[in-house]
Amino acid sequence: MAASRTGLVLAALGVLSVSVTSGSRAAAGAERGGEAEWAEPWDGAVFRPPSALGAVGVARGPGSPWSGREEAEDLPVLLWWSPGLFPHFPGDSELIECPRGACVASRDRRVWGDARTRALLFYGTDFRASEAPLPRLAHQSWALLHEESPLNNFLLSHDPGIRLFNLTSTFSRHSDYPLPLQWLPGVAYLRREAPALQERAEWRRRGYAPLLYLQSHCDVPADRDRYVLELMRYIPVDSYGRCLQNRELPATRLQDTTTATTEDPELLSFLSRYKFHLALENAICDDYMTEKLWRPMHLGAVPVYRGSPSVRDWMPNNHSIILIDDFESPQKLAEFIDFLDKNDEEYMKYLAYKQPGGITNQFLLDSLKHREWGVNDPLLPNYLNGFECFVCDHELARLDTEKAHAASPGDVPAPEPHIAQPSHMDCPVPTPGFGSVEEIPDNDSWKEMWLQDYWQNLDQAEALTTMIHNNETQQRKFWHYLHENFVRRNQNL
Repeated sequence: MAASRTGLVLAALGVLSVSVTSGSRAAAGAERGGEAEWAEPWDGAVFRPPSALGAVGVARGPGSPWSGREEAEDLPVLLWWSPGLFPHFPGDSELIECPRGACVASRDRRVWGDARTRALLFYGTDFRASEAPLPRLAHQSWALLHEESPLNNFLLSHDPGIRLFNLTSTFSRHSDYPLPLQWLPGVAYLRREAPALQERAEWRRRGYAPLLYLQSHCDVPADRDRYVLELMRYIPVDSYGRCLQNRELPATRLQDTTTATTEDPELLSFLSRYKFHLALENAICDDYMTEKLWRPMHLGAVPVYRGSPSVRDWMPNNHSIILIDDFESPQKLAEFIDFLDKNDEEYMKYLAYKQPGGITNQFLLDSLKHREWGVNDPLLPNYLNGFECFVCDHELARLDTEKAHAASPGDVPAPEPHIAQPSHMDCPVPTPGFGSVEEIPDNDSWKEMWLQDYWQNLDQAEALTTMIHNNETQQRKFWHYLHENFVRRNQNL
């Protein structure tokens, strides 16, 4: 019954259009790790968040072998349980071609119970334990796309939460479809020439601080404002945006800095005059690095960084950022910044990566060259379409193994379920930006908001895991009951 009902649903959707999403094999991708593949957009818009609803229909490269027009009803279905992220318009379902073959992507939840619906695709920010689709069907994979930090959903930072999923695409290099460099367009982006030191010296003579802070999201798990407030006791900091604000941006139209990602050319020119930028992520997770890190490097400023503990792995060389956690106190950090501010030769060592041969980190270069998606690159799929094809290929492979096992169970084992691991997020318990938890009053807003939220989400993750386990137990009992009745009825005939 379910299969026939879904057939009617897909038939009602009309002819499915074809979306080609295997851009990782595009011939033009050969240069994407080099310096010629990226040019600054006319409006400087590279640091708009990578659009999940970006271009669809990138020309299929020669690495995608599927060229037939099989009937849609013969293909596995990928159901976007987060329909707002469905990357195909205007319909609700679409045929997609991927390297291993074809699938049907849909956002129509009426196909959920169909045997051909092989995967549910979730966006982590939208995922709530109370809204999880239960019963969880045994033949379906759960796939998670969550490029954001746990600020958006701490449930996924707990082992029971992340293990709900079979496939993941997160900022972590350890996820199944990793997105650690989602804010870095390419090597050329880092090569942009820095303003002359004389220009910056003039800026300082006009009364501006050596250190910039631009942030309007003030209450975050990393508790960054608490650290910056303490640092301000020892060194001048010009703070724009809504957090700890002590100066105004030069034009009214630039003052809406809610996300602090606007790339207005006038704003970029203004920010580039600062020698140091405070770059503090909203949460501390391995490999979680955003425009707060890459934009200062693009502009030729030195990031004073707190965020990913593994950030050194991704830097262009071993002398390009200042890590806050390398200093025993904000006062010691202030003394070091003041030293660099007064010593041009030492300061310029932090910009050596902008010179020919200055990017020496082969891991970074290889990661940029071989990633299967692009940042504002019309020749490559965005990571949303890439993730969709990754799931499609996984389900096609799983189907092939299931069919081989059914044909020869003694020779071919049944496929083992792939389960996501805690390393696919790797975000520890939030800690204060400065001082210890014990020193912070219980009525502190950060303590009330983020520590409580962290542990409440653990309870929700564990509760959902229990419900799914109980649900699966009930399903097994039900099928056992049907089987026993079937055998008994046949014996009585």
